[in-house]
Amino acid sequence: MKPLVSIIMGSTSDLPVMEKACKLLDELHVPFEVNALSAHRTPDEVEHFAKEALSRGIKVIIAGAGMAAALPGVIAANTTLPVIGVPIKGMLDGLDAMLSIIQMPPGIPVATVGVNGAQNAAILAVEMLSLSDASLAERMKTYKESLRDKIAKANEELSSVKYNFKTN
Repeated sequence: MKPLVSIIMGSTSDLPVMEKACKLLDELHVPFEVNALSAHRTPDEVEHFAKEALSRGIKVIIAGAGMAAALPGVIAANTTLPVIGVPIKGMLDGLDAMLSIIQMPPGIPVATVGVNGAQNAAILAVEMLSLSDASLAERMKTYKESLRDKIAKANEELSSVKYNFKTN
């Protein structure tokens, strides 16, 4: 089994956030790999990874980083693959990381999800892959329908919650 998605984080301290992407990809049967690479501490390895990802069969890269959050941009600068940045909450409630990821120069785009939004990054990656994989598209459709069903069930449960002035 060869990975289609690569999940990269600046350090293993980011795993509690990034594992949400891992779990979703696993649930939808999408082969993926996970690595820790630092744009600042291992710049040569990051560049090598990004330049080789396409030839290894990777289709989408999810890169999570906090603080200076250079990792998604450095990867995007060295590959033609789509890169999804996940700003990780650290300093300034993740605003610093988010701004670092979304403020990319022309020609070096990084798709960006919300702070700590690794699950949404995985959903976006699966939606990209679904464009050329009908079976995966069907699994994504089922997943999205399950989200609707969860809300319908939550509303049913809320209807049984009683308050003196609740009108529904």
